[in-house]
Amino acid sequence: MTVIEVSNLTKRYGDTVAVRDVSLAVEDGEIFGILGPNGAGKTTTVECVAGLRTPDSGKITVLGRAPRDPSLRAEVGVQLQESQLQEKLTVREALELYSAFYPQPADWRQLAADLGLDEKLRTAYGKLSGGQKQRLSIALALIGNPRIAILDELTTGLDPQARRDTWDLIESVRDRGVTVVLVTHFMAEAERLCDRLAVIDKGSVIALDTPGGLVARAETTQTIRFRPSAPFDDALLMRLPEVREVRQAGSRVEVVGTGNLLHAVSSTLAVHQIVANDLRLEQASLDDAFVRLTGHGTEE
Repeated sequence: MTVIEVSNLTKRYGDTVAVRDVSLAVEDGEIFGILGPNGAGKTTTVECVAGLRTPDSGKITVLGRAPRDPSLRAEVGVQLQESQLQEKLTVREALELYSAFYPQPADWRQLAADLGLDEKLRTAYGKLSGGQKQRLSIALALIGNPRIAILDELTTGLDPQARRDTWDLIESVRDRGVTVVLVTHFMAEAERLCDRLAVIDKGSVIALDTPGGLVARAETTQTIRFRPSAPFDDALLMRLPEVREVRQAGSRVEVVGTGNLLHAVSSTLAVHQIVANDLRLEQASLDDAFVRLTGHGTEE
C-alpha cells in the first residue's frame, strides 16, 4: 500500500528552483531514503510532504490526505534538520510535554533510554551538546507513536557509536510497522537502513531503486585479491569466462572480472589444491553509484 505519493512536485524560492518535477511513492512499512548532496532539494521535498511548505505545483498525498490535514498530526512524526526548544526546558519536561499532545504516546522513558538521554533528563535544552539535541529531536518525532516518521539528516552531529545505536533504533521502529522517510547524505546510513532510495541532485530525482540496484548501475567489475598457497600460471584463471585480467606481483594476486567471479576463481583454485589466503573481494559501493549518477560526491 502506498502511504506517501508525490507527483510532479515543484518548489521555487524567488528565481531559484529548489525542487523540479519530483515524483516518488513510499510504500507502507519501508524505510525510504532520499539521498543527495547538500542543497540538492532533499529538505524542501520532505518539508512539502510534512506540510511545512506549500508547493508551487504538483500533488502530494499522505495516507490519502493533503499534507496539512489536521488529522495527520497524530500519525506523522517529523525530525527536522534544524529545530529549537526553549533554552531552560529540561529533557524530561520536553518529553512529557510532547507526550501529552498525543492520544496514545510511546513510553518517553524508554525512548530516552534507547537514545542515550536517560542521564540527561534534568538537563536544560540550552546545556545539551549538538548530538544530544539531535537525539532529543528524534525522540520527539517518535513520541506520538506515528504511522510515518520523517527524519531529516538523522545522525548529523552524532559520534560513530551513537550513530550506530540510532540506526538500531530506527530498524526497531520499522519492525513495529512504522514507515520511515530518511533524508541523508551519509552513504553508509543509506546502505544500512534503506529498502529503496531516491537520488536527488539539483532539485530532480535522477534515480529510484534499491541500494543494490543503484550499485549495479555503477560498475559490474569486481576485484579479488589474495595470496595463493602455491604458484600458478595466469592462464589457469584467464580461461574462465568471468575473468578479465590477472595480475601477479610478488606473493599477491589480483583478479578482475564480472558475474559470479568469487565462486569461479575459488572453485578453480580448489580443484588445483591452491588455497587463497587473505582473500578480499572489492565491489562497487553506493558511493561509486552516486558519483557515476551525478558526477560528484555528496559533499559537493
